[in-house]
Amino acid sequence: MQKYMDCLTACPLFAGIGESDLTATLSCLGAYPRHFEKGEAILLEGEPVRWLGVVLSGAVQIVRMGYDGSRSILSKLGPAELFAEAFACAGMAAMPVDVVAAEKADVLLLSAERILHPCEHPCGFHHRMIYNLMRILATKNLAFHRKTEITAQRTTRGKLLTYLTLEAKRAGSRSFDIPFDRQELADYLGVDRSGLSAEISRLRREGVLSCTRSHFTLLARGDASGDRMQSP
Repeated sequence: MQKYMDCLTACPLFAGIGESDLTATLSCLGAYPRHFEKGEAILLEGEPVRWLGVVLSGAVQIVRMGYDGSRSILSKLGPAELFAEAFACAGMAAMPVDVVAAEKADVLLLSAERILHPCEHPCGFHHRMIYNLMRILATKNLAFHRKTEITAQRTTRGKLLTYLTLEAKRAGSRSFDIPFDRQELADYLGVDRSGLSAEISRLRREGVLSCTRSHFTLLARGDASGDRMQSP
């Protein structure tokens, strides 16, 4: 685990826990690393909620599958980010979503039971982790409301411009990278990929944005059928 120590110390769950204490902390939490290939399931819908995890390398996606086989990407997480913690804290009996590797990924799985219920030994870091967990959940609740704001838009154009505007605000620049390829972006927005590609092409022709793969630049204020983009 030593090669991932920088990643672990950057993880919000372990904020305030010194590197010298982290090894003992991980042992107490029953932590063990796993490697997953792209597309491989890390946690599956319907499985008991026993684990939460930290991304050590690569990226993972939180995915909800529809009855018709459609895929909705709820979020994409990179190194030092935590997943499945909300389900563990909520006391859910089964996973309501899938967690899959978006690319080759190493993750550290942690026992949900051991995090939420301190052991009999006087491990001072447990109180710190519970505090950290509350902050993480609050932050992700804000991210959930952000996703709701995006998907509440009526049109593909509105969803896309709202998402890009929020990304520009987060980056503090009109030029920024997004963490999705075209199919992933369509799945995140809940729209058809061909319709999304057509809308991006239309916005480029209108001079609203320019893009190369996952790099976007917002060029002007856009407006589409009542869906408005505010300047970042």
